[in-house]
Amino acid sequence: MPTIEAVKDFKPLGPLRNPHLMTIAAALWRRRFPYLPQGVTRLFETEPGTQVSAGCHWQANPQGRPTLVLLHGLEGSSESAYMLGTAEKAFRAGFNVVRANQRNCGETENLTATLYHSGLSCDIRAIVTELIERDRLPEIFAAGFSMGGNLVLKMAGEYADHAPPQVRGFVAVAPAFDLSTCADALAAPRNFIYNRRFVRGLKERMRRKAQLFPERYIVGDMRGIRSVRDFDDAITAPHCGFRDAEDYYAKSSALQLTSAIRKPTLIMTAQDDPFVPFASFEKPAVRENPCITLIAPRHGGHCAFISAEDGGERFWCEARIVEFCEAHSKLKPLA
Repeated sequence: MPTIEAVKDFKPLGPLRNPHLMTIAAALWRRRFPYLPQGVTRLFETEPGTQVSAGCHWQANPQGRPTLVLLHGLEGSSESAYMLGTAEKAFRAGFNVVRANQRNCGETENLTATLYHSGLSCDIRAIVTELIERDRLPEIFAAGFSMGGNLVLKMAGEYADHAPPQVRGFVAVAPAFDLSTCADALAAPRNFIYNRRFVRGLKERMRRKAQLFPERYIVGDMRGIRSVRDFDDAITAPHCGFRDAEDYYAKSSALQLTSAIRKPTLIMTAQDDPFVPFASFEKPAVRENPCITLIAPRHGGHCAFISAEDGGERFWCEARIVEFCEAHSKLKPLA
């Protein structure tokens, strides 16, 4: 099995060794993407009555190039900076790129009556299947960030030994693949900034869904919802077929499936991630699977990894994603 010959060490930008500063800086960093051409919007039907939107960047000969499908995290979208940054690097390396929105994200609440949640690996799987069957793409990689990382790993574990031959590998950056543990970490006082941001966004999205589908959703003031776990208990679980938040977390966490992954998989996480506890990555399901490569620098925050180097290495994990896919591609993207 091909491997990354040398993984460049992550050297954090000096002032950002603090994980909170690193995480916040990545969210606020003003970035431009001059080498990423305008994407073509495409809708993928993932279930009857449900579509998701994606921005697609095609090379001149799409069927002769590998394809990277990207999936964002909680309350992100295809327009999140890390999605655009990774897409730009991959496109310059010769990949087709599909920046997928999770259902309801990127202002697409009208495309489905359902909600999005961390167990919907069927959506990313439907995108991959369509790219294989309709577009005849010969090589596909999938990479996800945080919540998207959980979904990519969940799909990989569900494939087990039966992944299509066109699927070459998976990447997960700071995957929230032990959902209950992550929810508890988010609720810790030190993480109040992230918790407040996520809860506010989830409530606002729920109000928009209720306006679009008033016959399906009745939303009160939601003042009692103060954490992500509260939201999942009150809204996600009852509307998505789970008993409660803990049932939802147990059935949707990819950690229970990582031992079944049989394709090359790269997991990158920072040991100082504020709300994806590193202890989850030390479990045998991850450490003892020979198909999984774990890279875990001491610093990096949550999906941040802002490097002391500039240029294409400034956002370190984005470069590693492309490097991994190049190493496992048989098509030699730039050839």
